Amino acid sequence: MKLIESLPLSELTKQNIFVKLFGFLKVPMIFWVGPKVLELSDQMCEIKIPFNRRTKNHLNSMYFGVLCTGADLAGGLVAMEEIRKSKKNVALSFKDFKANFLKRAHGDVHFRCTQAKEVAAFVEKVVASTERHNMTVLVDAFVPSSGDSAPVATFELTLSLKKK
Repeated sequence: MKLIESLPLSELTKQNIFVKLFGFLKVPMIFWVGPKVLELSDQMCEIKIPFNRRTKNHLNSMYFGVLCTGADLAGGLVAMEEIRKSKKNVALSFKDFKANFLKRAHGDVHFRCTQAKEVAAFVEKVVASTERHNMTVLVDAFVPSSGDSAPVATFELTLSLKKK
């Protein structure tokens, strides 16, 4: 990430490069589905995963595994950014995952986590401790092109962090 930080690019472009590299090197599924960071701020994280041949299922809607990947990234990227800012070595994992698939997603899906402030405070708490801590992170998935603002899926992920 240090090399990416030194590049004369916008913060959003740097985040997108980071996500692509992280996916390619660490979690190939993330690379495979081709996510794009639309926003990563102290308020929220929004990720878009395109609806295409790689991400659709046999019913011509987005495959549930891809939806789960988007939720993982939207909830985890906020924590990864806060850990990077802390300059501490913190292990990140998800303890559990709950998904509610409300309707089929027939277009590009946007995943939104609006708990960035809470996650930042959570990372501070973890950095000040030697214990493992857990926090529930909520992510909603929408298909803006459908004209319907109702979520197509909602997710609850338990973020589990421990300072190494």
